[in-house]
Amino acid sequence: MSTPKAPKRPPVHAVERVQTGVRLEKRLLKVLKGLAECLDLSLGDLLEGIALHALENKAPFKPATLEKIAHLRRIYGLDLSAADSHRLRES
Repeated sequence: MSTPKAPKRPPVHAVERVQTGVRLEKRLLKVLKGLAECLDLSLGDLLEGIALHALENKAPFKPATLEKIAHLRRIYGLDLSAADSHRLRES
């Protein structure tokens, strides 16, 4: 009888992270923080994942995560969309 093999894990990459002072729209930040909490990630890890997916033109979220995002958007009143991304001005 053979023992089942554990699935191979992708290699871990050592990186150097830097502190940054990024300004984000207030409600968007609340949604992102809430999502990071739901996924048990740091905000930085969530943003890195979103950015890496976007740079490869890949969707970063599965349908179940999109449902969580929709719920958080309603809670925090985030009515902005991707179409608004280059039309935001501070009041």
